[in-house]
Amino acid sequence: MDRFMLHLKNTGYGPSDTGELLAKARHLGTALNCTIRDCRVATKYVEFDVSISKLVMDKLIYKLSPIAPLDHARQVIEEHIEKEDAIKQGIFYFNEERFWEAHEVLESVWKKCYEGEKDLVQGIILIAAALVHYQKAENTICLSVLGRAMDKLAHSTGMYHSIDVDAMRQKVGEIRRSGQILPFTI
Repeated sequence: MDRFMLHLKNTGYGPSDTGELLAKARHLGTALNCTIRDCRVATKYVEFDVSISKLVMDKLIYKLSPIAPLDHARQVIEEHIEKEDAIKQGIFYFNEERFWEAHEVLESVWKKCYEGEKDLVQGIILIAAALVHYQKAENTICLSVLGRAMDKLAHSTGMYHSIDVDAMRQKVGEIRRSGQILPFTI
């Protein structure tokens, strides 16, 4: 079995629909010997974390079509990416609200960092992780993880590659103060 992130087009779903979507996807995929381990709802996508044989992937995509049409699928494999490229990829995934993937690729960056940069990257990873919880309608957990992210970012300022760290911290602070969680770009 191979692991994939399936991104269906979001045709009007919100994070509060996650449980129902996951149950429906699991029901639709029952006969295909697949594991649909998670569902997350972003603005543009409904994301399913799936393990399935490549040979029956098209069948699963067809079976999931009553939920929404496929936007794209990406196989999850351990990649060895240069730090600069990984940062660019992490920013892209974050800005596309593909927070799980942003978290994963930025972890590879974190492993190559030292001292203060390590805390900064871990703070960004925690923001992505928090927003994964938001996409699953786990807002209390999201807000808690955002608090941990702010602790990691406490001594970071200025620009990190193309990320305005001050603006990011301000946005996270606003979310924590208001309790209103909305995705944002970095």
